[in-house]
Parts: sequence; C-alpha cells; structure tokens
Amino acid sequence: MPTRKQRRRHQKARRHEYEYVYVDDEGNEVEVDPAELRAAKDGRREAKPQKAGTGRSSARSTTRKGIEPPSWRRATRRAAIFGPVLVVAMMLFNHKLPLAEQIAPAIFLLVFFIPFSYFTDSVAYRMYRKRVDRRESANSR
Repeated sequence: MPTRKQRRRHQKARRHEYEYVYVDDEGNEVEVDPAELRAAKDGRREAKPQKAGTGRSSARSTTRKGIEPPSWRRATRRAAIFGPVLVVAMMLFNHKLPLAEQIAPAIFLLVFFIPFSYFTDSVAYRMYRKRVDRRESANSR
C-alpha cells in the first residue's frame, strides 16, 4: 500500500496536463493520435510475461508463518551452535593460556547466553502475538 507521501506525489503527477508530441523530419511538433498511444500501451502490456501470483502474496506468505513460542530446547540448540564458535574464538584470542583457562570464559558466557536467548524469544513472541491479536480484532469489526 503506498504511503501518504507517495499517494500525494501520484495525484500531483496526474493533475498536470501532458501533451504527447513527436518531432517529424521537418522539425515540426506533431500531436500523437490517442489511438496510437493506447495501441502502444496495449503492446507493452502484452509483451510483459504474466506472473503466476502477485508479489504481494509471496511477501505475505513468509509473514504468515509466524513466530513460534519460546522454548528452552530451541535456546539450548542455539547455544550448541554458538558454543563451539565461541570456544574457538576464545582459544584464538587466549592462545598463551592453558586450555582450561581458554574454555572457561566461553562456558561462562554460554551459561548466560541460554536464558538471554530464551528471554529475547519470549519478548519477540509477545510482540508478535500483540500484533496478530490487534490485526484480528481490527478485522472482526
């Protein structure tokens, strides 16, 4: 849906009167017959391939999927993916320290990462539910 600014611009462009002319071989401006313009426009429309669906429906299909409710399982799975990356980074940055001292900060950070990940999921889910409920209540009116 166009914004208010885009609608105003479009309306302003439609208010102006345009003359379609072309310059002939002698340098004179000759008005174009409206039937020729329509034929040219129709030719352009036919030249474009028809899409199976509109772009709008494909954009909506991704948003219809929604956000899943938060779960500790998903938070720990995310930590399991992020954990080895964090351990390798700690090993690279602290390569002069013993192995236990390299891995300990990564484990400490992962202990905080799991609840934080769950919390951010729950905030995102609550915001999503509010938006969906607001949209449904507006549609039911």
